[in-house]
Amino acid sequence: MTLTAYPQEVRAEVARTREVVARLHAELPRWELVVWTAGNVSQRVPGAELFVIKPSGVGYDELTPEAMVVCDLDGTLVDGDRAPSSDTAAHAYVYRHLPEVGGVVHTHSTYAVAWAARGEEIPCVLTMMADEFGGPVPVGPFALIGDDSIGRGIVETLSRSRSRAVLMRNHGPFTVGRDARAAVKTAVMVEEVARTVHVARQLGEPLPIPQADVDRLYERYQHAYGQPAPQPPAGADASSPDPQETPA
Repeated sequence: MTLTAYPQEVRAEVARTREVVARLHAELPRWELVVWTAGNVSQRVPGAELFVIKPSGVGYDELTPEAMVVCDLDGTLVDGDRAPSSDTAAHAYVYRHLPEVGGVVHTHSTYAVAWAARGEEIPCVLTMMADEFGGPVPVGPFALIGDDSIGRGIVETLSRSRSRAVLMRNHGPFTVGRDARAAVKTAVMVEEVARTVHVARQLGEPLPIPQADVDRLYERYQHAYGQPAPQPPAGADASSPDPQETPA
């Protein structure tokens, strides 16, 4: 099925998602998470079994909204004049099996990849890690690019963890989120904690955080951190949420 076969409202969401995904790709080199053409960001298209991802082997300077490609949840190209990312099958598998996930990111950030090369999880020795990941950042199995093997490893590993990031062994980090922006944020955080824990190990053995404290930190950060949702104006129907409101 081509994109023209979808309703106008879906095509409008595709255009909006293309803009979001193109903009977020610029965050990867900005935070030094990728080199050359490596890495990718994708996001589901609301209201359709589609997602937007970058084309394969294209430089970050060329990643305009129009350059983004659209695939279905089997990873088949639906719209775009370039081949999709080589990691498309992994993204598609995640979307098919984790319906709550709206964005997926893959990077080759130096310190996170170094942990992946050792096949070692990043231990939870920082309150930042307890907040963001609810424990260690786990390691997924070795898998080759080309089919959905990487996607299977991501889903299987994340199903056993509160983490929204996984270090695929000998490969690198994949992160997920309710949308692509959340997944990019998690990718930035993975590299930060990978670097910090590595440095700490040069000084000695980092001290683990007791599990009960990890649980309390995670609960607070996930449910109480940040600004409360805006309240409706006086006299407004409280049962009708603001259409601009974004869940925390």
